[in-house]
Amino acid sequence: MKTPHSERIPELPQGWPVSARAAQSASAAPRAEVVSFSEDRHARGLRALAEITGASGADVVESLRDIAPDFADWIVDFSYGDVMARPGLDRRSRQFATIAALTALGNAAPQLKVHIAGALNVGCKPQEIVEVILQMSVYAGFPAAVNALNVAREVFDERR
Repeated sequence: MKTPHSERIPELPQGWPVSARAAQSASAAPRAEVVSFSEDRHARGLRALAEITGASGADVVESLRDIAPDFADWIVDFSYGDVMARPGLDRRSRQFATIAALTALGNAAPQLKVHIAGALNVGCKPQEIVEVILQMSVYAGFPAAVNALNVAREVFDERR
């Protein structure tokens, strides 16, 4: 049997500065948005995919089944069942990290669109998403940030 995630996370070294708020949140119970690891990874992945992306994620997966059915399963099982459902970060944080990474790539507009919509689905605010993209201009360049801002505008306009 696999060791529970909470037992595999290394502790901070003695004397490492930790704020009172960080210490309190580290000792808090697992968050409700974390999908149970007692489920099989495919079921866990389908559930996380639906909670984050709604129908758009399922549409992406299904669009790949005819050409690469194994890849479609990897998206569900690994990306969502193993990674996105991990208890180490909440859904908002995971979506911010995903938006940052896709922005930095600079050429992932369709995936960025799905994840910006997913970020809104899990409670991220449009201005927070814009701030993540603006920060990426420093690390990924202005063209990547401009492209991501245009994708964000498109998603925000669709939600109005």
